[in-house]
Amino acid sequence: MMDTREMPQSFVLRRVLAAIFLFGSVGAAAELVLLEHTEDAWQNAPLALIGIACAVLVVLAIRPSGIGVRIFQFTMIAFMASGVAGIVLHYRGNVEFELELQPDASAFGLFWEAMKGATPALAPGTMMLLGALGLTYTYRHSAVTRLNGSPAASTGAVP
Repeated sequence: MMDTREMPQSFVLRRVLAAIFLFGSVGAAAELVLLEHTEDAWQNAPLALIGIACAVLVVLAIRPSGIGVRIFQFTMIAFMASGVAGIVLHYRGNVEFELELQPDASAFGLFWEAMKGATPALAPGTMMLLGALGLTYTYRHSAVTRLNGSPAASTGAVP
């Protein structure tokens, strides 16, 4: 049920953002599973985060709550952190591989080959993008306004 304090346009926009987030997350999870990106805890982290985020988002859509929004926001920050960690891990793995092939490679040559390597160095950026999308979903969420007691509290604005 829609909160009467939330404008219909923002309600529709929030639903569209949720749908895009779910579509992107399910697609990213499917790709990770198909690529067998499940060798260790670092590789399983994105899948676990996607599962948690999708579950929390479904609960938020059914029964919005300030605590649920905060949990979702925390998960989105974890998405972004996992994206940064993934880029570093992919890049380092590619550098190690390239150094085995070309031990005397120049710094720029090594960087270039590592970025083009077998493990896509920038692919974890998808988690960062999804995290930003999820945080956008929570911007001025009416459940947070109710939790904090005023519209200014959810934005950090001074009343």
